Amino acid sequence: MTATQSHPAPDSAFESLDQAVADLKSNALKWAQTSTSERIRLLSEVRDRLIKVAPAWAEEAARQKQIPAGSPLAGEEWISGPYAVMSACNQLIHTLSEMKGKAYLDKIPLRESVTGQVIAKIVPHSVWDHLLLSGVRADVWMEKDVNRANLRTHTASAYDIPPSEREGKVALILGAGNIAAIPPLDCFQKLFSEHQVAILKMNPVNEYLDTYLEDAFKPLIDAGALRIVRGGLEVGQHLCNHPDIDELHITGAGASHDAIVWGGGEETAKKKAAGTPVNNRRITSELGAVCPTIVVPGPWSDADIAFQSEHIATQKLHNSGFNCVACQMLILPRDWDQSDKLMKRVEATMARIPSRPLYYPGAADRMAGFSANSDNILKFERPGADACIVEPLSSESATGETKPWFSNNEVFAPAMSTYQIEGKDPAEYLRKAVAYANDQLHGTLGANILIHPATIRQIGQDTFESIIAELRYGTIAINAWTGLGFLMPQCPWGAFPGHTLDDVQSGIGFVHNTYMFDKVERCVVYAPFRPFPRNLLSLGFTLLPKPPWFVSNRKQHRLGQLLTEFQYQPSILKVPRIFLNALLG
Repeated sequence: MTATQSHPAPDSAFESLDQAVADLKSNALKWAQTSTSERIRLLSEVRDRLIKVAPAWAEEAARQKQIPAGSPLAGEEWISGPYAVMSACNQLIHTLSEMKGKAYLDKIPLRESVTGQVIAKIVPHSVWDHLLLSGVRADVWMEKDVNRANLRTHTASAYDIPPSEREGKVALILGAGNIAAIPPLDCFQKLFSEHQVAILKMNPVNEYLDTYLEDAFKPLIDAGALRIVRGGLEVGQHLCNHPDIDELHITGAGASHDAIVWGGGEETAKKKAAGTPVNNRRITSELGAVCPTIVVPGPWSDADIAFQSEHIATQKLHNSGFNCVACQMLILPRDWDQSDKLMKRVEATMARIPSRPLYYPGAADRMAGFSANSDNILKFERPGADACIVEPLSSESATGETKPWFSNNEVFAPAMSTYQIEGKDPAEYLRKAVAYANDQLHGTLGANILIHPATIRQIGQDTFESIIAELRYGTIAINAWTGLGFLMPQCPWGAFPGHTLDDVQSGIGFVHNTYMFDKVERCVVYAPFRPFPRNLLSLGFTLLPKPPWFVSNRKQHRLGQLLTEFQYQPSILKVPRIFLNALLG
């Protein structure tokens, strides 16, 4: 997408876009000064409308992604669509209802990390978290200059500005085409955390969602705070350069970001060198990465290998591989006698999970490009679907050389690399793996660590936390997938802080973050290494069976709907059905 500073000449094709922006601009100050009680009312109305459109939304998304009728994979469209948005509504209502004095902070446990940073334990937070996310924990690490005494100052600071003194701004959201919840959650960030009205330009890949979003978000549209539009490259260019757009948020590829900020093509390098962007608005972004999954050696049983192979397959093949935090580099211990067995189980798992086609445009070409950069491609066959292609990178050669193409290029498709690191001592190996991820892999969005609880005890909890502190990623998942951090809107979502427009990597800024922490460094998500009930044999007293987001879960289509309905109206009477389907998954 090429951007210029000049505004295009009036064009009848853009009249409706200009009118939408004009409507937002005229309402921007009013929205910024809207009371928290009114915002709560609007969110409650959105919830009521969302539950009504959710079944049609999920069904249409599954159809558009060519998921076979009746396939459990349709559950992905419930969980990463209406469920995630419903959860965000609930969390925002909770935060806004206790905004006076930021009282909600009093109920969030705080501690200091081994590095001295303030950590807020945001999950579990309610009795429902303890029941439905048993064993799941999410910690938000604040930046180093935040302490207990000034945390309130660095939380929801936009609400410290009296309504009468707030400025009205218009934000452009360039929606993602892969996961349905991304565009509305990005809008929530601008609307409720930053007091900005928003125009959402849908991605052509999933613009069919606009019907459901316009229905669900009608209260916000009627309030003059939101507009949703369709269109391709020309529409995006027009809006990126519109004089009444104050800020932009981009979800997508780094090349698209650079085209908007620096002009694209040969101009990008020249403009970067000169420090003269063509678009001078404040721009935040989420741009993906070559995301790693680090497997730590330990006393894994055959059952552990079977479960974690499903976990790795999920990290790669959820949404057919079209995720910004899909596992792109699987890091394995070279000296562990279980590595080969794990890879064989991953291959076998991929061969038996439900099939689906490559629905996202350009996937075949990207996979061909991936294959063309290697003479040693493996194919993990999937009956009824394209094989997942794997580049088995060796560990560093005697000359210290690696294959930089695979560490620098995210492949938005069912393709991944593996990389082996030596080291029999788990702590030594993990430090090497962390250094490799930090120094060699492009981007800082999400990283996963799969580690046996006994190995954590062997390393020592403090030492383990100090190693995590070295891993420079915005979301880190321990025995979980970072996608779980996306699904919990309490969790801040974005790249590790410090990127700049001329070296943007995985982007700038955090979204979701319904507790509205201003100075986040990372979010760390933990989940049980073993599922219920097998965990009871090793005295693990958590109740989470095979997670509903696993691609191998046979009941995720039922669980997605049940969990969305539960989010709308929580009730202990709904828990048995959810738990039964979870056990059968």
